[in-house]
Formats: sequence, C-alpha cells, structure tokens
Amino acid sequence: MSPSVASNTTVDRAALLDFVRPRHRALLLTRRSDGGPQASPLTCGVDDEGRIVVSTYPERAKTRNARRDSAVSLVVLSDDWDGPWVQVDGEAEVIDPPDSVEPLVEYFRVISGEHPDWDEYRAAMLRQGKSLIRVTPKRWGPIATGGFPARLAEDSAD
Repeated sequence: MSPSVASNTTVDRAALLDFVRPRHRALLLTRRSDGGPQASPLTCGVDDEGRIVVSTYPERAKTRNARRDSAVSLVVLSDDWDGPWVQVDGEAEVIDPPDSVEPLVEYFRVISGEHPDWDEYRAAMLRQGKSLIRVTPKRWGPIATGGFPARLAEDSAD
C-alpha cells in the first residue's frame, strides 16, 4: 500500500469559502491580554457575506480577547481527523444582544437549516444573552492534508 502524501492546495477566497461552508468544526485562536495564545474549539459557519461566524457568550475568553484584539485565526477542520483543513487569519467583530439576534438566526441557518420555531429561538438567544463573533478572512493558508512528504513516498515506491 502506498503511503499517503501530504498536500497543500492554494485557493482563492471563493474556493476557501466553498471549502469552509460544509465544515463546522474549528479552533478559534485569540490573544490573551499578556499576548499568549488562547484556543477555543467551536462550531462555525459562513454567513451570506463570506464571514466565518461563531456563537458565543460575552463573558467567554474568546469573546473578551476578540473584543480587545480583533486579529484572530481559525483552524477549520474536516469531520474526519485525517481530512483536509485550513488556517484562516482575519479580523473579528463581536456583536452583542440585542443586535446579535438576527445574525444568530443566520448562524443557525447556515449550520443546521431551518428552526421549527424562530420566535422561540430568538427569545432563547435574548434570554441567554448570546453574542456572535464574525471573522472576515484577510489571509489563509493552503488547504492542507496530512501525510508523508512526497520525497518519502517516492522513496518507498522503489
């Protein structure tokens, strides 16, 4: 059996968003007040304007950090651990209630489709005090897969 070869595929913004749209698992990387990294596993989606969106609460570390320093990164993962992934660096915007309610409706729709009772959902978002983080992609790495460097795969074929 041939070893799996790592790949890096450079993509434009449209292809990046096409890649991210069906993938909802990510790590959001923000900076703590001392400059150190802080990572949060989360669920994300892509809104109609091509921003990566994340539901959160105002008191969460990721929210406080993104509010203080809007330069963030996301590592968007495939459902399969060995699947392709991409790092996206961008500018975060934090939206708090009540302004967050309609963006949270869009967040839900892009991840899960239609809710059986939107009035109930909106009321729950207000009651819970949910915020939304929007990340506008500014740069991104190639879409990558793990595996052996090509030189090792070629060596094993001999």
